[in-house]
Amino acid sequence: MEPDQLFRFLDILGVVANALLGGAVARSKNFDAIGFLILAIISGMGGGMIRDALLNTMPIALTDPWYLPSAIVAALIALAVDTRGTWTNRILLVADALVLGCWSATGASKALYVGLGVFPAIFLGVITAVGGSMLRDVLVNRVPGVFGGNPLYASISILGAGIMVVFQSQGLPLWGMSVSTILCALLAIIARWRRWTLPAATALTMPRPRIPAHLRDRTFYGKAVPRRKTRLPLRLRSRRAETGQALWEEAGQSGSAANDGIGPEPVEEPGDGREPGPLS
Repeated sequence: MEPDQLFRFLDILGVVANALLGGAVARSKNFDAIGFLILAIISGMGGGMIRDALLNTMPIALTDPWYLPSAIVAALIALAVDTRGTWTNRILLVADALVLGCWSATGASKALYVGLGVFPAIFLGVITAVGGSMLRDVLVNRVPGVFGGNPLYASISILGAGIMVVFQSQGLPLWGMSVSTILCALLAIIARWRRWTLPAATALTMPRPRIPAHLRDRTFYGKAVPRRKTRLPLRLRSRRAETGQALWEEAGQSGSAANDGIGPEPVEEPGDGREPGPLS
């Protein structure tokens, strides 16, 4: 089998596998036949359609005679057969892992072919691989699984797209497609088996410095550190205010009694005791 035919087979296999996974989600939500069809088509071909729309080209899912019929057949199979069994789910996940690197490399290769840079090529490679599952989860009002808490998937797609960018820049696109497909498949299977996940977000906080008790009234870094003023409870503050008002009123009554017609006696001037006589 020629490499191009092998990659095309993997491409169609990925469409069927993801369409069956979309059908399993539709069965868990008790959807009817239309729900099965829409989720199967979106899951199987959504990423490639987003990629082609961003590249301003006709989606290959609409021009290739195999993509849309494959998704429709997979939707009908999922509608008739419950694919949520243990072994069935494992087979679908293995098929999805096989196509993860193939789709990532395909998206990156198409972006490089139209003249985009490295980072846009990697971005479109990841969109090609995970865009369909993201749309499926959004349609059923569910947080996309690639956002965290699940085994590595989008991170492996980034690696696959990066591998394709390196090999295609050296003129070896077939080698890039092969290495990306095999390596991403192995990593995806091992990540699901070993439950490899990315670390969650952390919050770094700076502890507030505490001043020792024997330094609180001294200086801290050359500046005086005032002692913290403590406020009394409202009940004690109101009682203190009432006591101060009573003392003030008592002091005012005492002052008014002291000045109520009673003043200091006049002081007599010292003399010789004789009556002053007429002036001569």
